[in-house]
Amino acid sequence: MELLPLVCLCLLSCSGDAVRVLVEDRSDAVLPCLISTEDLAGKLFDWKKDGQKEVFMYAAGVHYNNGRTGQDEQFRGRVSHFQDQLKNGNASIKINNTKMADSGNYSCIFPRLEPSQTFIIELVVVRVLRDRTGEEPGAAPEPCISTLDHTNHWSLLQCEAHGDPLPTLKWEDSDNNTLTAEEPQISERGGRLYITVKITVTKTGSYRCVATQETLSHQITAVIPVSLEGSSTWLIVNGAGVILALVAVIILFICLWRRTTNGPTGTGMNTINNQSDPGSTPNTANGQPDADQNTTMIQWAPV
Repeated sequence: MELLPLVCLCLLSCSGDAVRVLVEDRSDAVLPCLISTEDLAGKLFDWKKDGQKEVFMYAAGVHYNNGRTGQDEQFRGRVSHFQDQLKNGNASIKINNTKMADSGNYSCIFPRLEPSQTFIIELVVVRVLRDRTGEEPGAAPEPCISTLDHTNHWSLLQCEAHGDPLPTLKWEDSDNNTLTAEEPQISERGGRLYITVKITVTKTGSYRCVATQETLSHQITAVIPVSLEGSSTWLIVNGAGVILALVAVIILFICLWRRTTNGPTGTGMNTINNQSDPGSTPNTANGQPDADQNTTMIQWAPV
């Protein structure tokens, strides 16, 4: 399973004057607050969380990012406003690197307006499954994958993981399909619980074990490649190699045969008797042709 990307997108839902901003954790959230087209550069506006925590205060150019004190520690160094938009009546703020603790109701207050005005924005920070190793206590490290047994037709794989709470394990192929595996086995070693899941695969490919801790929004994977000589993938690849080798042997055999056929074969003598009368009988003496007969000697030369 591929984790959702951490993007800086806000989903707004409005009901009257209430606005909800929905973001993924560790992304940035913009909390909107537009009062009018009046220039706010010389005005006062104050942002609070849950009616108590000081989030951001602006007073005629003085704010928490340029010397003003009193900002809650939770938001220090993470909140900014849009200076160039003040002239348009925009008092919106941006909270960087949102956390689950940032969820809540935010008030955008204009105390010196007549009458004073307050806008309420609800921020909802949603946790997504991702690798939180080193970020969350108890987050499971990368699972340990091993090959327990192997033949030309199948491999027995094992995935083992630990964490607090104990993670769930599942096997996936390279197409993100969840595979049917054996029942999980729980064991204890050195005072720590381990979960183990085995699976038998019959195809060449990459397989991954996914460890998930829902309560921590933590997910981490490990991958192992598998090559099976008896699998269809192996047969196709190696069958093609055999065919190519046979074609090469046949071509070599044809070349050698042609070279042998057209190569030197020695010389031979063939005698053709040219006679003026095709029907006459050559003169012979003692079984030998008459020396007076015209004899043409043709010598075959090598091609």
